[in-house]
Amino acid sequence: MFKGILITKDEAGYKAQLQQIDEAVLPEGDVTVRVEWSTLNYKDGLAITGKAPVVRRFPMVPGIDFAGTVTASANPAWTAGDKVVLNGWGVGETHCGGLAQMARVKGDWLVALPAAFTARQAMAIGTAGYTAMLCVLALEKHGIKPADGEILVTGANGGVGSVAIALLAKLGYTVVASTGRPAEAAHLKALGAADIIDRNELSLPGKPIGKERWAGVVDAVGSHTLANACATTRYRGAVAACGLAQGMDFPATVAPFILRGVTLYGIDSVMAPLAVRQEAWTRLGRDLEIAKLESITREIGLGEAIAVAADLLEGKVRGRVVVDVNR
Repeated sequence: MFKGILITKDEAGYKAQLQQIDEAVLPEGDVTVRVEWSTLNYKDGLAITGKAPVVRRFPMVPGIDFAGTVTASANPAWTAGDKVVLNGWGVGETHCGGLAQMARVKGDWLVALPAAFTARQAMAIGTAGYTAMLCVLALEKHGIKPADGEILVTGANGGVGSVAIALLAKLGYTVVASTGRPAEAAHLKALGAADIIDRNELSLPGKPIGKERWAGVVDAVGSHTLANACATTRYRGAVAACGLAQGMDFPATVAPFILRGVTLYGIDSVMAPLAVRQEAWTRLGRDLEIAKLESITREIGLGEAIAVAADLLEGKVRGRVVVDVNR
């Protein structure tokens, strides 16, 4: 038996609760991990609250991320004692996840914990920070350089946005942060934002094409925000889209793409191949300042995760939340 959050769905309804879980609940996998730290992402909030059909089998342990130590392995890539990180792969959705003291997964899903980070720091990064790095890599590979102009980051106070600002600023880019929480302006500037705009400038229906401003965009919001970001991106600029906090719709036209040659990159962190994951984690180890990571990180115990998940969906959580699964 081990402690964890278990989601069930039956005649009584949809329920997430902290409880003792029998190891028999864990699905098949060739590596067993003693989880030390997990985290809360937007998708975890949806899963725990049931606000969206994220969970596809029951019972389910939520948590799309975890970091811990291998305790048993039938996979030649891993041995007992190895420190590992997992992000995505349907964990917490179709395969029991990281908001528990134990996990059993496929060894091919794991990445070695980078030497630059502790397990706690890796979870302070989590899928949100790893996704932010994938967005930055997409802009770099598009050829966008700091001298090319401003980079817009939407959803700036969220996990993806916070880490994206810190990364881009460290790399020399001029970052403009879009947020609905103007009181957080000083915090965002401390992360590296050069300017702050109100999210209402982007979140309402806009024109098919607008005045050119952004050399590149990291968008975690979707809907009208993404459409307006594309409409105001400079000629041959790029937009990396990775989230849907405002909505899954994309009420745009083809104008930015055929008149300005704007490129829209879809950023998938869930099924990204191992080489891509390793590149992202290597770059995080080089380009993410630990002090800035700590400034956006809040620590909670496993028993607090259900309540904080609801706060996250309501926009009450700044930055990253790490979960100590042993308290």
